[in-house]
Amino acid sequence: MLRRLTGAVMLVCALGGLVTASAVADNYVALGDSYSAGTGTRDYSLNSGCNRGPYAYPALIKADRPNTNLTFVACSGAKTTDVLNNQVQSLSTSTNIVTITIGGNDAGFSNVITQCALPLVSCNSDITNANNYISNTLPGQLNSVYSQIKTRAPNATVVVLGYPRLFMGVDCNAGTFFSTDEMTKLNATADLLKSVTAARAAAYGFTFKDAIPSFTGHAVCSSSEWLNGLSNPISDSYHPNRTGHKSGYEALVRQVIG
Repeated sequence: MLRRLTGAVMLVCALGGLVTASAVADNYVALGDSYSAGTGTRDYSLNSGCNRGPYAYPALIKADRPNTNLTFVACSGAKTTDVLNNQVQSLSTSTNIVTITIGGNDAGFSNVITQCALPLVSCNSDITNANNYISNTLPGQLNSVYSQIKTRAPNATVVVLGYPRLFMGVDCNAGTFFSTDEMTKLNATADLLKSVTAARAAAYGFTFKDAIPSFTGHAVCSSSEWLNGLSNPISDSYHPNRTGHKSGYEALVRQVIG
């Protein structure tokens, strides 16, 4: 009798273990732009057209969470319309984790950076135009994206990630000509983008993770850069490097999903 009871207990424990293992398996969809694809990590072997690589934070999360199924559709250069047209179709009711960075390309932030880097050229009007776009137009575009995520993946934990400040007040790169005033204003634009994105994410019940605190002390030209300065290829410039994805973005997401 005791032997039968012991066998039954072992069977229940084994089945319980199977149920637990099954329960922790996650279906993760990584949406967004270059900051999610991995531009700046110098390895784009997952999809060269999108600069999607194994050192991007979604791939790192997959590697560090073996029971996670990753659908990685983030793509360099993506705007909100690209997410709507090419990425949200990967979401479903079985999706239970979603991450996204989006909005910087809509505001033309890379073009503003390029203009500010030129010698003897003022980019004040470019910064003003970007700020106006972020304040007045971007909220509606984010609403469209977040609404689709909410509709297509109603059971998901959604983590919306912000962008870091790029500068620490020093321009150490040969070939760029950022003034102190320009760097201050560009950092302020990152703050504005954070505020707008955080507000829209909250409206949909999503978790917003601010990248600015994590990257403080690791900006371009700091002694421990998590962001590339002017790089070759140029597309890697002003994007997180491998440490930025590992210690910055992956760590932020793991604070939410474990």
